[in-house]
Amino acid sequence: MSDLIRITGIRAEGFHGVYPRERERGQEFVVDVSLHTETSQAAYTDDLAHTVDYAAVAADVVTLINGEPVNLIEALAERIARRVLARDFVSSVDVTVHKPQADLGVPVDDVSVTVHRERDTHG
Repeated sequence: MSDLIRITGIRAEGFHGVYPRERERGQEFVVDVSLHTETSQAAYTDDLAHTVDYAAVAADVVTLINGEPVNLIEALAERIARRVLARDFVSSVDVTVHKPQADLGVPVDDVSVTVHRERDTHG
C-alpha cells in the first residue's frame, strides 16, 4: 500500500535558467511535491517520528531553489527528487517545478516540468 502526502506551492527565489538575464535578476519558482509513503504507523501512533516531516521537506526544496543555479528546471526537479528520496519513509516522489515568469518570447501563464522518481532498492 502506498499513501500520498502532497505539499503544493512551495515558493522561493532562484537564479536558474539558460539566459544571462535569468541568472542576474532571478525569479520566483514554485514547486509541488507528492510523497509516496506508508502512513498507517504514523496514523496509529500519532507520532511525527513515524512519518515524513513536511516542514523539513519544504525547507529542503527552498534550499535547493535558492542554491546553486542550473540551466534547466529539469535539473532542478531531479535535485529535489533525489533530496526527498534520501528521507526516511519515502518510497517514490513526484516533483513539479513551475517557472511562471519564464521568458519564451510569447505570453504564457506557466512552464513546468514534472518528474517521478523511485527509491533505489537494489544494492
